[in-house]
Amino acid sequence: DESDYDSYFEDTMKAGHYENRKESVDIMIRNSRDIINDLVKYGVEFEKKDGEFAYTREGAHSRPRILFHEDVTGKEITSKLLAQVKKLENVKMYEYTEMTDVIIEDDKCVGIYAENTILASGGIGGTYQHSTNFPHLTGDAIEIAKKHGIRLEHLDYVQIHPTTLYSKKPGRRFLISESVRGEGAVLYNKNKERFVD
Repeated sequence: DESDYDSYFEDTMKAGHYENRKESVDIMIRNSRDIINDLVKYGVEFEKKDGEFAYTREGAHSRPRILFHEDVTGKEITSKLLAQVKKLENVKMYEYTEMTDVIIEDDKCVGIYAENTILASGGIGGTYQHSTNFPHLTGDAIEIAKKHGIRLEHLDYVQIHPTTLYSKKPGRRFLISESVRGEGAVLYNKNKERFVD
């Protein structure tokens, strides 16, 4: 709510090393309640306690303000949104489709006979040897965008989760949720010394 605005804004800027776009942070905070209401309307079930939303604390934040669903919040949100999209008559979904290029007409991307095209194809997290991302996330859309002179921004910003279950096996690593640190957990090295601020 409004009383938390200044604190929320500062926490978000601090978490982004003050390189965030202030306008984007403002939009995110001021629209968060409406977006939460939309997600609930679409069937997303956030955790509740005594009939009210339960909040957890995100890493780098000064107070609990994050909604969650068990330990699979992303899956809960995306599965419910996907179910809503499948109901739309004006959207056609192509599953298991490999994008190899975009179609350009008159210096505009027209995609597959569409007026507007959104490349929502994931990042490059799968290219790392140790990652919680799926290995098929190899940044293909970035290469295609470069080929067509599409402006790319902040390619050096790759979101990682610093806490995973250690394994020598190849493939995706098991994620230990960031909310663990938000609730007060700290990281120690083998000498029982903190090594992450």
